[in-house]
Amino acid sequence: MQLQYLDKQDPQIAEAIRHELKRQQNVIELIPSENFVSLAVLEALGSVLTNKYSEGYPGNRYYGGTENVDVVENLAIERAKQLFGSEHVNVQPLSGAPANIAVYLALLNPGDTILGMDLSHGGHLTHGHPVTHMAKIFNFIRYKTELDTGLIDYENLRQMALEHKPKLILVGYSAYSREIDYEKIKNIADEVGALTMADIAHIAGLIAAGVMKNPVRLFDVVTTTTHKTLRGPRGGMIMCKAKHATLIDKSVFPGFQGGPHEHNIAAKAVAFGEALKPEFKEYTAQILKNTKALEATLKNHGFKICFGQSDNHLLLIDVTPKNITGKEAQNLLDTVNITCNKNMIPNDPRKPMDPSGIRVGTPAMTTRGFKEADFAEVGELIAAAIDNKDNPAGLEEVKKRALTLTAKYPLYPELNNL
Repeated sequence: MQLQYLDKQDPQIAEAIRHELKRQQNVIELIPSENFVSLAVLEALGSVLTNKYSEGYPGNRYYGGTENVDVVENLAIERAKQLFGSEHVNVQPLSGAPANIAVYLALLNPGDTILGMDLSHGGHLTHGHPVTHMAKIFNFIRYKTELDTGLIDYENLRQMALEHKPKLILVGYSAYSREIDYEKIKNIADEVGALTMADIAHIAGLIAAGVMKNPVRLFDVVTTTTHKTLRGPRGGMIMCKAKHATLIDKSVFPGFQGGPHEHNIAAKAVAFGEALKPEFKEYTAQILKNTKALEATLKNHGFKICFGQSDNHLLLIDVTPKNITGKEAQNLLDTVNITCNKNMIPNDPRKPMDPSGIRVGTPAMTTRGFKEADFAEVGELIAAAIDNKDNPAGLEEVKKRALTLTAKYPLYPELNNL
């Protein structure tokens, strides 16, 4: 794989791509929402399918010449159905936020109440944070976790549902590290006559492989991104009961989006095919093992793990006991080739751009081949970096250890001559 055309046409972009490849190869990537796709997925993303407009759905397009993209999109749909056991799938959403918005606009009316998880307690921005446009259209009520147990208080959630009578109860998260009891949520929704929606963007791969609970057969609608633990291209997807299919499809197109990105849908299909293989279940099982290894090491070094522990692929860490802020910790770890992201913690007294926590995850480096011992070493490196935050020599030693670790597990060795 060469950049021969880019080198001639736009050498500045070619150089930036090469630098990014080198960065990815040389860092310990711990951002939970990131992963490394296969070369096959990259090929699909860069294919001639990007040239084709295909407004509509397979077999019912507004443009001619769509016979090949129909094959691609149907394969993506059928593979997703097989992965998750869904009655209906729409693979056209461009990302997770558009998928969520399309669902709201399909099933709700302006002013309807949605009961969703608070962002600072692990929820997602699109679940009703006041800064979003959806918060101007719908009435979002946000539930939280219990600070002492780290769990969702389902009885309190039930009482909130009885009080506010939501049209939709929404579960899902971007920084919550525990399993969700979908049956309890469904029972609460049934009691108050609400629809159910799960945003499984972070844990879709873990659910598809059967290592975490699957809400698809239980809930009305389930949305997800197709990257993160699912290890596909950056994109979105909506799964729903057959009775909601027409409303959902019309909401995505023509309600919210125009022509789908068929090169991206092809890459989704490739990734779904990969996720159907036995090796993917082994991969997701290793993600969970690696998270526990990292968690144990960080706890041994006195780090405070929000929500008590992790049942999935990520850890939310309160770093204030280490006399450092989340922003400072993120920037410090960047200097030693460890990439994470600053993150709010429950009831955080600090502001979002300089919060009290950092968020780390294991999917990307598990793709690289890391096992439990490697993630134990990652925990040691994080602790050593923060302990040596004012010691340049100590930080240089941590960086050397990080480079030694990444060198053991090459990323895209086929692209070394890029």
